Amino acid sequence: MPNDVITATTTVDASADTVFAILADPAQHAAIDGTGWVRESLDGRTLTEAGQIFRIAMYHDNVEFDDGHYEMANKVVHFDRPHGIAWEPGQRPANGGDIEFGGWIWRYDLTAEDPARTRVTLTYDWSGVGSALREHIEFPPFAIEHLHNSLDHLAELARRG
Repeated sequence: MPNDVITATTTVDASADTVFAILADPAQHAAIDGTGWVRESLDGRTLTEAGQIFRIAMYHDNVEFDDGHYEMANKVVHFDRPHGIAWEPGQRPANGGDIEFGGWIWRYDLTAEDPARTRVTLTYDWSGVGSALREHIEFPPFAIEHLHNSLDHLAELARRG
């Protein structure tokens, strides 16, 4: 069975509360993103609980409609302040209806090393992606360096406070 998970870890010079607050603010996600695909938050709300849906504007050159612009609706699947947060991206079908989730998850796990330093592990897990979607998208759809870039961006945001 293939390993459908990649991770990256870093230590951030900020408290776990500070790091978690950044991650729980979708308005910060474009600044954190290591791929350059994430644009702005479309809801303007902070994440507060599992089950919450938040929408993000996205852009990717390979998207064949709307000049590469599209929207993701993300469902918070793990919320444990200040220890961890995770979401599963999905989209509404073009004809409307319920959000369809793709089966991949972004997860951040935070461990306070001391009051001003936090170990952060970023996990991208695509083990829930079905075979039909795997025929159209190669997983992971980016190099692991993008996870390291995201953690570097997160560390810089946290450092600036």
